[in-house]
Amino acid sequence: MAAQIFAGIDVGGQTIKLGLVTETGHTLVTGVIPTEPDTGPAAAAERSAEKLRKMCAEAQVGYEQIARVGLATPGPMDIARGMLLSPGNLRAWWQSPVRDLFSLACQKPVRFANDANAAAFGEYWAGAAREYHSMVMVTLGTGVGGGIVIGDLLVEGAHSNGAEIGHNLIDLADDAPVSTANVRGALEAYVGSYGVVRRAKEALADAITDGPLRAMEAKEGELTPLMVAQAAEAGDPLAWQVIADTAKFLAIGMVTMIHTIDPESVVIGGAMTFGGAGHPLGERFLAAVRDETNRRVLADLSGKVHIDFATLGSAAGYIGAAGLARRDALRL
Repeated sequence: MAAQIFAGIDVGGQTIKLGLVTETGHTLVTGVIPTEPDTGPAAAAERSAEKLRKMCAEAQVGYEQIARVGLATPGPMDIARGMLLSPGNLRAWWQSPVRDLFSLACQKPVRFANDANAAAFGEYWAGAAREYHSMVMVTLGTGVGGGIVIGDLLVEGAHSNGAEIGHNLIDLADDAPVSTANVRGALEAYVGSYGVVRRAKEALADAITDGPLRAMEAKEGELTPLMVAQAAEAGDPLAWQVIADTAKFLAIGMVTMIHTIDPESVVIGGAMTFGGAGHPLGERFLAAVRDETNRRVLADLSGKVHIDFATLGSAAGYIGAAGLARRDALRL
C-alpha cells in the first residue's frame, strides 16, 4: 500500500502556498498560485485542487495518496463550522464556508485552521520546536499573531480566538496606542511593524542629534522597520534603542504566556525579526529578548524556556496545515 501524504494549503491576501507533505513532515513538492481574492473562495478552491493534482504528477505520487488536506487562512473564523467570517484582505470571502468549499473541490476531508496557529503547529511538528512537548509561537509582522501547542494539541479556543497573543494587554494607560483590532494597550501596538514605526518617529521627534535614521526619513519621506534595522546596522544608537525596546515589549508579552502555560519553548517568527537567525542584528535582538524575558519571569523559570527563531519561514503555514490534517487522520 502506498504511503499516505497530506496536502497543506496556506491562503494569503495575494498568494496561496501549497505543499505535499509526508507523514514525517518532509515536503515532497511545493506550489504557489495567485489568490485572486475578488473571484471568491469557490474559485480559489477549484484552482487549488487543480494545482494539487499537478503537484502530485510532479512528485510522482497518486492523487489518491493524499489522505487529507489542511487549510490555513487569516481570521476571524468559526473553526467548528468551517466558516471564514470577515478577513480584512479577503472581502469577497466574508461569511463563506471555506472548509466545505475546499473539501468539495479537492474531494478530500479538510482540516481548517487559523494561519498563525497553523504556522505554530508547523514549527512544533517539523521546525524549531520539534524537540519539545509544548511551545508558544509569536509571529511579528504588520500585526502580531501566535500559536500555542501543548502535547500535540493546538489551542484554538472555544470561539476560534485562541492564542491571539498580539492583543494581550501590556499597557493599561488610557492613552495607550491601539492594535489593529482596536484593543488599547495591546502588545501588537508596540511590536507590530506600525508600532515600531510609531515609536521610531516619536524617538526622532525627541532626539537632539541627527543620525542615519533621521537621514533616511528625510530622504524617503517615511519610515519602515527595515530602515530602522539598516540605521541600527549603521551604528545609529537611536535606531538600536527602538529595536531594544521592541525586545523589551515582546518579552513582557512572552512572560505573560510563559507564566500562563509554562512551555518548554518559545519560537519567534514572521517577517520582522531584524534579520533573524544568523544575522548580527537579528541575533542581537534575540539576545535582548532572552535577557529581558529571563529577567522578568519567575526565578524558577529563568533560563529554562528555550527561546529561538522559527526555522520554516513561509513554509510553516502549509506544513502546519498538513500536520493538523495528519493529526486528525491519526485520531480516526
